[in-house]
Amino acid sequence: MTDEQPRETAAPAGPARRGRTLAVTDLSLVVLIGATGSGKSTFAARHFKPTEVISSDFCRGLVSDDENDQTASRDAFDVLHYIAGKRLAAGRLTVVDATSVQSESRRQLIALAREHDVLPIAVVLDVPERICAERNAARPDRAGTPRHVVQRHQRELRRSLRHLEREGFRTVHILRGPEEIDAAEIVRERRYNDLRHLTGPFDIIGDIHGCRSELETLLGRLGYALRYDEAGRPAGAAHPGGRTAVFVGDLVDRGPDSPGVLRLVMNMVEAGTALCVPGNHENKLGRYLKGRNVRVSHGLAETVAQLEKEDDAFRARVRAFIDGLVSHYVLDGGGLVVCHAGLPEKYHGRTSGRVRSHALYGETTGETDEFGLPVRYPWAEDYRGRAAVVYGHTPVPRASWLNNTLCLDTGCVFGGRMTALRWPERELVDVPAEQVWYEPVKPLDSGAPGGAGGRPLDLGDVTGRRVIETRHHGRVAIREENAAAALEVMSRFAPAPELVPYLPPTMAPCATSAEEGYLEHPAEAFAGYRADGVREVMCQEKHMGSRAVALVCRDAETAAERFGVPEGGVPGAICTRTGRPFLDDPALTRRILARLAECAETAGLWAELDTPWLLLDAELMPWSLKAAGLLRHQYAAVGAASRAVFPGVLDALEAAAARGAGAPGLLDRQRERLADAEAFTAAYRRYCWPVGDPARPWPGAAAESGESGGADGADALAGAGGSGVRGKAENGGCRAEGGPETDGLDGIRLAPFQLLAAEGRNLATEPHDVQLAWIDRLIEAEAAMAARAAAGRPAADTAAEGTRAPAATASGGPGGGEPSSGQGGEEEPSSGPRPMRVNRLLHPTRRLLVDTADEASVAAGVRWWLELTGAGGEGMVVKPLRPLARDGRGRLVQPGVKVRGREYLRIVYGPEYTRPENLERLRARHLGHKRSLALREYALGVEALDRLAGGEPLWRVHEAVFAVLALESEPVDPRL
Repeated sequence: MTDEQPRETAAPAGPARRGRTLAVTDLSLVVLIGATGSGKSTFAARHFKPTEVISSDFCRGLVSDDENDQTASRDAFDVLHYIAGKRLAAGRLTVVDATSVQSESRRQLIALAREHDVLPIAVVLDVPERICAERNAARPDRAGTPRHVVQRHQRELRRSLRHLEREGFRTVHILRGPEEIDAAEIVRERRYNDLRHLTGPFDIIGDIHGCRSELETLLGRLGYALRYDEAGRPAGAAHPGGRTAVFVGDLVDRGPDSPGVLRLVMNMVEAGTALCVPGNHENKLGRYLKGRNVRVSHGLAETVAQLEKEDDAFRARVRAFIDGLVSHYVLDGGGLVVCHAGLPEKYHGRTSGRVRSHALYGETTGETDEFGLPVRYPWAEDYRGRAAVVYGHTPVPRASWLNNTLCLDTGCVFGGRMTALRWPERELVDVPAEQVWYEPVKPLDSGAPGGAGGRPLDLGDVTGRRVIETRHHGRVAIREENAAAALEVMSRFAPAPELVPYLPPTMAPCATSAEEGYLEHPAEAFAGYRADGVREVMCQEKHMGSRAVALVCRDAETAAERFGVPEGGVPGAICTRTGRPFLDDPALTRRILARLAECAETAGLWAELDTPWLLLDAELMPWSLKAAGLLRHQYAAVGAASRAVFPGVLDALEAAAARGAGAPGLLDRQRERLADAEAFTAAYRRYCWPVGDPARPWPGAAAESGESGGADGADALAGAGGSGVRGKAENGGCRAEGGPETDGLDGIRLAPFQLLAAEGRNLATEPHDVQLAWIDRLIEAEAAMAARAAAGRPAADTAAEGTRAPAATASGGPGGGEPSSGQGGEEEPSSGPRPMRVNRLLHPTRRLLVDTADEASVAAGVRWWLELTGAGGEGMVVKPLRPLARDGRGRLVQPGVKVRGREYLRIVYGPEYTRPENLERLRARHLGHKRSLALREYALGVEALDRLAGGEPLWRVHEAVFAVLALESEPVDPRL
């Protein structure tokens, strides 16, 4: 029985009618039919929720203040139909409490059910005229109802009873007399297509078309154990891990053994190890087996000939099997829909002939192509639903995700492949066809309907109030005003959306410390994670740079094919955390990306991760490379003003004190203020150093050495073009006078600390020790390349020789310490042609693993932080060793908290923030909003990476990326 066929109607005669259970589908339009006074309202109140029932009397009262005002009936029913339509659109069971004894009133309700693709169900309350009249007389508001009204209702009801099914009601329940009505019980039934309670795991298998041997091979690759009957035919299969196979239809026609496929699949379905939806070929075969007049074409002739060799019992079993198939299934909590020809979101879980037709055949444009075949409407191109839709029907050369839909028909019967999807892993498994079993009418299409790239980006995807569904943090709301701010940035400053597949989240600081002299202290970070049940945390050095996301492609072909980079363009991107290009110079960006790609090659990461591209999270240094304007206008101005003012003030106060006219307390305070200002200047100057061609003079050099008459180094740095770059290399390299060729990366340092994604993998979910081990290999590879270059040997030799540098530790990185801004520790050859000098671009990230439940380990973590910050370091970031950690209540914990050093915070809060009265005031800072923002942005970032790795279309990835940027415009203290 299909999901749209009518069920049993009317009640059995005699005593068996008592205590009847009435089946009502959980999503349907229930129409109560009966004369006035038959007890419809009482019945509705007894069996349904008040919100599920829409009464015509109530609607009449809404529009006229009088439930019995018959002159308001037209408007009342307009309201009733409107409310019912809204409920049905929202997927809610709806009960209409009206007389509905006239065919015209029922026709409108049936049309409403069809419009929303739900089943109309009639419940008839057939009560004698005498009882209806007595009940009306007992009600003050109905006492004046004329007897002829009841009589007319009864006559119309009698005329209707035999035709309710013909009118379109899928189920008709007739209750006769008060006793049967009182004893009836409503039982809600799931729709046949509603299998949301089944969560898998599933193996969804594409169109088979009689290719039994390939099906056996594929099931074997998926891990199923096949069972054979006494004749040696496959008669069942089960997975030892409890997985369930799901067949998308088109089991038969064209191939060599349709009966063998049917036998195997039918037995699996009966045994509960498989589910199956019908394809258009099963639908046609079923009609043929019922004796209907069908055209024996498109491979049906082969199936008919093969079935003639089977006995009548098998053919009868096939007929019953096909007749019982349901158009589509909604699985895994609503996150997965399986059908044959695809299904728009508005049809998911719905039941109507229209839904069944779309699930079987899809939708056409009304046109035919040059082969005489109907042109399919590209429904998948417009799909924006939350559920993944997996289907077949339209053969494609290879399965690829398109807008969260996947076509698994890869043309096995035409000599292609048979493909399965492992769910929820989203892993594709396929086997080749053993031969071409059936010549196709036309070549396989180049992609699923709508093309492989999905629909283009649309303004409606990002404007207005948005709610983004994330896998790890539920629904994240984006305000309209925040979306508008993000749109301004994206449209004016960001590169192509393909090159911005991820934006890093903001990071919350640790809880405010009560430690004397400190605003932030690692003890609070460790205690916070310990309270959340996170025992192992990774402490990572916080670098003195700006956050950068690097998209690195192995070659130009990958950049063009995967990310749409035009010929001659930069093969990748380096973006800031707000989605802007990090560097103004494309040549410099190209050189940095080329170095990363070469290091990945030398380290063997391309092969190990089986990817032609990588997405990295990093810090690009120095800070002055990007923030020279901020340094000049905000920080340098404070430093310059202090040097200009305090010497004169102190001279005057000291002279006054020498004369005995001074104020000792004032002099001491001004000396303290000068010391604070000097500490402030020292703090931000650590973030500034020259970069670029060492052969060209840097305008800020004299200032840095103190020869500029008091001008601050950051001022001079910003004045040198505003970026801190001393000169631009031409043709990919420069030459220092008397020295070797340089790669143009002098002074630039990149500290990657995480691999975010690769082709088919979200790497951000890997533990941080694994992440840093990958990063160490990149740094080691560059060290080997530098050594080779210094020796005048090609860098490619390093991969063969496998040179390794010492691994990073808590006290240093690869190479045993920090590389210098110039040479990086390389030596030049004593003779021969001058080689290209390989500056050390990659910078290690020092780290320490801390056990938050071990006091000694926590103490070691605190000491390490004190050493880092005491030596001028910015601080550290504390992260759960394993990402996506959750607390005891299952809530996502902070993915990382920053613990900034005492001196670094002078840059943030001002030179004198450490004074006791200022610290006390700052300890009242509120972190709740910042922490909430950090969690939401983190969940959106991981969601973007999941979608990117899953091959989802650009608009889906961009939706999450754009949301991160939108949240950045939420008002929050920027110092946090």
